[in-house]
Parts: sequence; C-alpha cells; structure tokens
Amino acid sequence: MTITPTTLFRAAGVAASVAGLIFIGVQINHPHLDATSITTTDVMARNFLKMLMATLALAGITGMYLRQVTKIGVLGLLGYVLFAVGFLSIFGTEFVAALVLPSIAHSSTAYVNDVIAAANNGTANGDIGLMQSAILYTGIAYLAGGFIFGVALFRANVLARWPAVLLALGTLATIATGIVPQYERLFPLPTGLALVGLGYSLWRQQGTPAAPSILNSVSLQLDAVGAK
Repeated sequence: MTITPTTLFRAAGVAASVAGLIFIGVQINHPHLDATSITTTDVMARNFLKMLMATLALAGITGMYLRQVTKIGVLGLLGYVLFAVGFLSIFGTEFVAALVLPSIAHSSTAYVNDVIAAANNGTANGDIGLMQSAILYTGIAYLAGGFIFGVALFRANVLARWPAVLLALGTLATIATGIVPQYERLFPLPTGLALVGLGYSLWRQQGTPAAPSILNSVSLQLDAVGAK
C-alpha cells in the first residue's frame, strides 16, 4: 500500500472522530470515583479508553494542523501546541489513574481519594505532591489550547466551521465543572462532538479534488489556448 498525504489526512480524520466518540462514550453512566471504584473493571476500562482517546485525538489535531498549516498562522500554531500538550498530559494522568492508583488504593486510600478529588475540581485534603501541579498543568493546556485552536480553525475556514466553534466553546465551558460539579459528565460532550465533526470534515475533504488542482488545470488549458 502506498502511503500518500491523502491517506495520512484521512487517517487523522478517522482518529479524531473515533477520539470524539470515545470521549463521549466514557461519560455515559460514569460511576462516582473514589478509592473503591477506581479498582473496579468498569473504571479501569474507562481509564484505558481515555488513554486511547488522548492518543487518537493527538493524531487527529496534528492532521488538522498540517492540513491548513499555511492558513492557520501563529495563533493556530500556539493553539495546536497547547492542545497537543493538553492531550499528552491527559494521557499521562490517565496512565496514573489506570495503572498506579488502583495498585495503591488499599494501602494509601487517603492519597488516592485526594488525587481523584483534585482531578475532578475538588479539594485535596492532604499533600499529593507533584500530582497537583500535573493536574493543574493539564487543565490549563487543555482549556487554553482547545479554545485557541478552535478559534484558529474557524478563522482559517478550511474545515467545517461549526465544530470549530463547538471546540472553542466546549473546552472553555469545562471551567464550569467547578461551579456545577453535578453536571461534570455533560461538559466533555461538546468537545467530543467537535472532534467527531472536525475529523469527518478532514476525512471528507480528502475524498474530493482539491481546488488548487482544478485551478492549475484551467490555467494550463488557458495557456495552451493562448499559445496557439
């Protein structure tokens, strides 16, 4: 099989859409998190899926950025870098949630509960060390990156604009989870839907002839007519 830019862009589109679907899916009937539930198969499976989501989302937004690198400008670069760092950090924190916290949940129950509380906009009663900084770093990169990248995608006007708006507003809206924590599982849904929409737009574009190619063809025909 020949690997072409079209193949890679379509693969990135699929990756983004699947990431969005996973992001939405893991929120459905999500159990309450504490040192007991984090050791269950249900929660551990969801955390592994979140790691997969972060990996696919990173591939997806990389494809989106490269598809319009000449039009998205410095704002797009800044948004992409921050958003990519955010997803890398999400992968790291979910790695800890999936593989580290369950193994110490019985011996360090208070610590595990504090980490979970901090990660879900709660307050840690004890000292959780660098995990506090990691969680804060992840949140800032994700929120700022998603908002800036969404604005840049909208301005570039290469991919569909409605999911770009949804991405910007959806990531920014997650700030509200600290105000209304009872609805925390609803706030990721717009971002998940935005990733699905942007991924589909990227995938669909690669199935149609690019406008520059058409213009070049017309230009060559006109040149040929002029030469006769």
